[in-house]
Amino acid sequence: MTALDTVPFVDEESAEAPAVAPRVRVRGLDVGFRTRTGIRSVVRGVSFDLAPGRCLAIVGESGSGKSVTARSLVGLTGPTAQVVAEAIEIDGVDVRDLDPRGWRALRGRRIGFILQDALVSLDPLRPVGREIDEALRLHGAGDRRSRRRRVLELLRAVGVPQPERRARQRPGELSGGLRQRALIASAIALDPPLVIADEPTTALDVSVQAQVLAQLADMKSRGVSIVLISHDLSVVAHLADEVLVMRGGEVVEQGDARTVLADPRHPYTRSLIAAVPGGHTRSTRLAPDVELPHIDATALRGAARVVHDGPVLEVAHLSKRFRTPGGGSHLAVDDVSFTLDRGRTLGIVGESGSGKSTTARLALALERADAGEVSLLGQPWSALPESRRRALRRRISVVSQDPLSSFDPRFDVRQLLDDALDGTPFRTTAAREARIRELLAQVALPDEVLRRLPSQLSGGQRQRVAIARALAASPDVIVLDEAVSALDVSVQAQILDLLVALQDALGISYLFISHDLGVIHHLSDHILVMKDGVVVEEGDPDQVFHRPTHPYTRQLVDALLTLEN
Repeated sequence: MTALDTVPFVDEESAEAPAVAPRVRVRGLDVGFRTRTGIRSVVRGVSFDLAPGRCLAIVGESGSGKSVTARSLVGLTGPTAQVVAEAIEIDGVDVRDLDPRGWRALRGRRIGFILQDALVSLDPLRPVGREIDEALRLHGAGDRRSRRRRVLELLRAVGVPQPERRARQRPGELSGGLRQRALIASAIALDPPLVIADEPTTALDVSVQAQVLAQLADMKSRGVSIVLISHDLSVVAHLADEVLVMRGGEVVEQGDARTVLADPRHPYTRSLIAAVPGGHTRSTRLAPDVELPHIDATALRGAARVVHDGPVLEVAHLSKRFRTPGGGSHLAVDDVSFTLDRGRTLGIVGESGSGKSTTARLALALERADAGEVSLLGQPWSALPESRRRALRRRISVVSQDPLSSFDPRFDVRQLLDDALDGTPFRTTAAREARIRELLAQVALPDEVLRRLPSQLSGGQRQRVAIARALAASPDVIVLDEAVSALDVSVQAQILDLLVALQDALGISYLFISHDLGVIHHLSDHILVMKDGVVVEEGDPDQVFHRPTHPYTRQLVDALLTLEN
């Protein structure tokens, strides 16, 4: 038993507000990491209090120190970290000198920690129900039967449909949204009085996001304190009571959430708010202070090619069914049709499991359809054998949500881009080297990244490399599947501005898959709304968002969070 186990729970409803001691008290937090050349400072002078039943949001771009600050509260900064502070107190107990055993007793029972990357955080070989049960069992919470009831109750609470079935499935059998919800269920299994949530809604569509935020809001109403790390300022506006804005390891602004978001004082905070995409940002730059690269359309096009005058991509009556465990089947895509014109963006939006990503894979001919066909540049595409498709592959490319998993980890950036030039007119060493440097310039990356491995790049840099790789063969169509969903708002703004500039200069067409309605509204010329494998509504962005006709579209729009609601 640690000292924390003897600290009584504070019920703020029965106490006068001024008398409530902070659940978390941090003073003068500095964090650095030991390197071969000395200590690299990443957090400097952070201080804050967090009372019971309150939410503190920490926002900032990648590398700002927000996640390191949060990890300092649970002793998970890693073995090379040097953590120094005047105080780090939880329920009045200073945790700076806790040993590993003390931290293990603290985590789970007193602090729940929700990570962003559920696929890495969950055991890939263990059903998610057993993962949640393990958190309960390790802390002696009930017998097997009561734990089983609690597991199902938790899965329902975070919006997991068919919890009995999902509890038996492994993480690899679940969508990204379902994995994230299972991870949240595991973190809150023991009803900890403090929850640290690091980007808990990044992988979630708006309807599921609303369920998770309702769960967090309910926890807050019961006295749970929440530290929220998020790049989604609309989520922050919805849940946070206080906001702490970090940049370069330091706090540049903090205060009441409504005040900071409605009337920010620091230029950096103002730039973050201006970078939020939506209908009001259509045809405008999201990051006007960031210089866009000069795009030489002639150089990027490479060798001359025949330009098709009609739609670049035509999808007719696609259907796809997958077998499920137990001998059943699931109709993932049902009679989907659309056309994509040159230089235009078609956005596909829907919740997890709606069929949007399967539709993208069918369009790319990475999955074989059970019915229907895809034409590329007026020619058969899906009906061709792969041996005949190979010559056309460079006319359509893809940028995924997680470029790190799509890169060969052994290749540096030069090798990744050079590999993408196979089969293109760039055949000599000199031509390939010139092309690689052109591609880097188009996505505003310096030449020094050529020597780096993907793991040595930031999230924004990796996504720029992914776009450069997709551009390598001068494609007519790029399929972007949740390509900006994992990026913080400032980096997302720069990537979206870059995609628009590339499209304007090169006439590229985008098939843009996203659960983020704000991004879809900002970028798309035409929108498809999918549910259960079916297109339930389509139209131009303003029509779909402001005058939706289908109940499901209205449900999505109603669930959309903004800085104002």
